[in-house]
This record gives sequence, C-alpha cells and structure tokens, in this order.
Amino acid sequence: MQHIIDRFIKYVKVDTQSDPNNPEFPSTQKQFDLAHMLVEELKEIGMEDVTLDENCYIMATLPSNVDYEVPTIGFVAHIDTSPDFTGTNVKPQLHPNYDGKDIVLNEEENIVLSPDYFEDLLLYKGQTLITTDGTTLLGADDKAGVTEIVSAMEYLIQNPEIKHGKIRICFTPDEEVGKGAHMFDVEKFDAEWAYTMDGSQVGELEYENFNAAGAKVTINGKIVHPGYAKGKLINSMTIAAKFIAALPANEVPEQTTGYEGFFHLHGMNGEVEKTELKYIIRDHDMKLFEERKALFQKVADDLNAELGKDLIEVEIKDQYYNMREKIEPVMHIVDIAEEAMKKLDIKPLIKAIRGGTDGSQLSYKGLPCPNIFAGGHNFHGRYEYVAAEAIQQATDVIVEIAQITAERYNK
Repeated sequence: MQHIIDRFIKYVKVDTQSDPNNPEFPSTQKQFDLAHMLVEELKEIGMEDVTLDENCYIMATLPSNVDYEVPTIGFVAHIDTSPDFTGTNVKPQLHPNYDGKDIVLNEEENIVLSPDYFEDLLLYKGQTLITTDGTTLLGADDKAGVTEIVSAMEYLIQNPEIKHGKIRICFTPDEEVGKGAHMFDVEKFDAEWAYTMDGSQVGELEYENFNAAGAKVTINGKIVHPGYAKGKLINSMTIAAKFIAALPANEVPEQTTGYEGFFHLHGMNGEVEKTELKYIIRDHDMKLFEERKALFQKVADDLNAELGKDLIEVEIKDQYYNMREKIEPVMHIVDIAEEAMKKLDIKPLIKAIRGGTDGSQLSYKGLPCPNIFAGGHNFHGRYEYVAAEAIQQATDVIVEIAQITAERYNK
C-alpha cells in the first residue's frame, strides 16, 4: 500500500486548480504539469496508445488478454482541483492507525479535524488517514481517482493471469468548473461503457445525479448623493436582499438532503449602482428542475413589476442533466460494479449524487458512465481527507470489474 500512498502524494503536490472565470480550455495551463507526468508514468507501467491532446485529455489503452470478444470498458477521473479553495503548495500529512480522536492539522492556526463535527472520520478508525496541514485542500477529489486507475492498470499489467478485455482510461481537465466532458472525444475513447472514479465514501455507487443550472442575477441601481437621494437613489443591494428573501428559505443546500433540490447562492458582489448574485439551481426530477428555473425567473419578474422598472436581469444556463435516463437501459453495468464490491466484502451504497460528475455529461454524449467511490471526504476545503485503505479498496474494485466483465462474456 505504500506504493499507492506515494503515488497519491506525488499527484496532490502538483497544483492543478481550475479557473471558472477563464473561458480557455483547459482553464489553467498548470493542469498540463500533472498531465505530462501522467503520460510518462502510464508509458512506464506499460500502457499502450498513450495520448495527450491540446485540451489536456489523457487517454491510454490496456489491451485485452483473452482470445474472445469482450466489450471495451473505460475508467475516468479528473486531474483538476476545485477553485473554491486553494490547491497551491499542498502539504499532505499521514496519520497511521487513526485512533478516532481529534486530528490537529495546524497547531499554529488552531485548525482541527474532529469526529465530533465530521462523524464519517470514525468509519476509518485504525486506518491510515491522509490530510492537509489545514491551509489548502488535499485534492483527493479527484487525484484519489487518478491514483486508483493508474494503480489498477499497473496491477493488471503485472498480473497477467487476471483475465480482462480491452480497457480504456481517460483523465480529464476542468471537471470542477463544469467543463470536464465538453471536449471529451467519445468516438476516440471507443468504449461501450465507463465508470468515473469520483465518489466519496467507500461503497458509493451512483447512477443518478442532479439536473443542474447556473444562474446570474444582475441588479442595476442608481447612485445619487445620499443627502439628496429621496426619490432618486436606487440601491441595488437592497433590491438584491429582496430577491434573496423571495426564494424559498428552506430550499437551500444546508437544509436539504437526498432527492431534495435547492437554490444555492454561492457568490455576491455589490455596490449601490450594481449588484451581481451567482446561483446554482439543482433538482433530480426534471419537472421540478424546470419549475425551479421558472420560479427563479418569476421572482425577478415580480420584483421588476413592483419596482415599475426592469432593474433585474436573469441569465440561466443548463449545465448537466440526470444520467439516470441514460443508465437505466444498460443497468447491467451498475450490476457489474455492485457485484465487484460484494466480492470484495464492500457494502454497496447505491444512492443519488447530490452533485454531478463528468459521467453525467458523458452519458448524454453516448458513453453510459455511472460513478464509483474514490474514498475521499470533505472535498473542496481544508478538512479534506482520504484513507489510504479506501484508495486501495477502490483500486481493487476496478480490477474486479475488469475481471467480472471478462467472465460474463466468456461463452
């Protein structure tokens, strides 16, 4: 397992943070730093057809080692880390044989990772936890997934007695800014189905996700000297507060779970003359998703009518859709992953993703792509962690999926 730990730590030390404000592809050139490293590593372990294109997509092939036809399957992970929290100068810390107590990430800044707040820590008691020093995110989302795919391919190459069909792998850029599948060449990848290694807790197996949209609200005010403002000044920030208050107060991420959708205000920038609000809108059910978008627009229209002026502008863009529609006709691919986990004594946790993965967009591009756990927790922040044993378990699941797929088609 030390080999896997070393590989993961090597990856997370490379800054690959993506940028939501840059329309270029990839959104940050530093993602190529890890991409070039991975290309060389894949060649070294014996992968074939290793390519890196101008958009920072890495693809490679593990040829079949059986003499009968097996569907080509794929495994996908993303190399970028979230723009929500810094991924520069990551300092991983190892905590062998975790005792179930508080972990002091940074004594100087009094940053503590506690099971009193993060109860899932206790799932990994006795295992080797990998954390940061509390000043950066870790990058287990999704460098744990990258580690697992590379390690599984290496294991299959080193153990040719394990029978498998042709396997394709891909590492994508810009997943964290919603563009990870945009330039993915499904035809070039040439797999019948694939799995993203981008989930959290050990056992997660997901083929449903949110329908998602991003929304920008622009409120235009008018600046006048406050001493002479009566009847003239229009404070865009005050109007913004009314807009926020007009949406359902309990339909926010911190008050919803399971299949419940939400409106999430994640950015706000305002002065008297102009205020911008940035939202994401989410729902698993397409009908409810469309109703949410309509309500969002209606709030703006009603406020404009109340103000007697069109001061509020709304822009809504769909981002991705629930992949369930594309997975259900080929549910055997979920069954294979579930069987793999059970064979490894991992309890499958089949549930809906309260988010999205590259797999949701890839499924709509013709590559059915459910999601499997990568093992990390508390993504996108200073309290992110992963157990080394979880990375090993996910690696084992990939190997088992390859083996089960070959067995199923041996007729």
